[in-house]
Amino acid sequence: MSNTINKKYNFDNTIYILFFFFIIIFIKFSTVSAKANTYKIVDLEISKPYDNNFDKEKVIDKAFEKAFEELILKITTIEKDKIKNITNLKSIYSLVDSFSIVDEKFAENKYVSKFDVEFNKKELFNYLGKKNIFPSIPKEKNLLLIPILINSEKNEVLLFSENTFYVNWNKYNERYFLLNYILPNEDIEDINLIKKNIYNIEDYNFEEIVSKYEIDDYIILILFQKKNTFNALIKSNLNNKLIISNKKFDWDENETEKTIIKDLKFELENQWKKLNIINVSIKLPITLSVNSKNYDLVKALEKKFYDLDLVSNYFIDSISNEKIIYKIIYNSTPDKFINEFSNTNIKLNTANSIWSVE
Repeated sequence: MSNTINKKYNFDNTIYILFFFFIIIFIKFSTVSAKANTYKIVDLEISKPYDNNFDKEKVIDKAFEKAFEELILKITTIEKDKIKNITNLKSIYSLVDSFSIVDEKFAENKYVSKFDVEFNKKELFNYLGKKNIFPSIPKEKNLLLIPILINSEKNEVLLFSENTFYVNWNKYNERYFLLNYILPNEDIEDINLIKKNIYNIEDYNFEEIVSKYEIDDYIILILFQKKNTFNALIKSNLNNKLIISNKKFDWDENETEKTIIKDLKFELENQWKKLNIINVSIKLPITLSVNSKNYDLVKALEKKFYDLDLVSNYFIDSISNEKIIYKIIYNSTPDKFINEFSNTNIKLNTANSIWSVE
């Protein structure tokens, strides 16, 4: 009898140890995933003269400053020359999760290196929130751009290869740009449609042209030129939202074709970022349970948490041999959180106060 009790005790003890080990594995898995939820700048090239004053620490300092600048330009509408007003090197260091030098070489008395710098998203958002700066989701977007140049003095329309903005639009880019522009083909039908509607071009909806391309988002850029002055009418259809804006340029020694195109791109980038702003002041708590025995589902769920920019934090609240209960902090509304899972294999049941994954 005693031997039987000992066997049962040993068996129960083994189950307890395995279950305890299981808990540790999942807690570690969650912690690593949460910590890995960072914004990363890759292949950032830094060069410094290699002389008697060379200091590698200063190279790293410069890499951190440039990486922070690039990230801020990607996720906010702050102008480049104002970034120094919101931070300092010490603060930047506190926001860096990790970095690596992926390549380095010496050439022509210069030290050239490439860095990967990871920023902790949670710390970064907290930092920006204290300065009343709302970041945006750094989401890339492919869209159609139809640029039309109208010379008002000569009463002529310049399209496609005749239009310098069409020809050179994709030549001038920055690493932090999120919008990828697809230019239309030189279709004779499109040319005739535009010329046919030239006298009401500001009201023309371009549906006949846009419908030929399998792209939901598009921008109609109409530039009216009078001598060296350009008035730009911009009609942006982004995320099914129509945005109309105007900009004026004077083409002189200060405003070149390159600067005009970049200025227009900055305007469009800011329009896109404003549509994707993360309001960190919204902290929606969500409690979600998942079957702890379905390892693949748990793994997929945590990967989804990692991928969602609006998830500012998540952790395991409790765990058993039946369920894992997560606590999630979400920077938007319940409907948006549910919608994030609409095109996935992860099905949410929101009927009870504790939501579940099916």
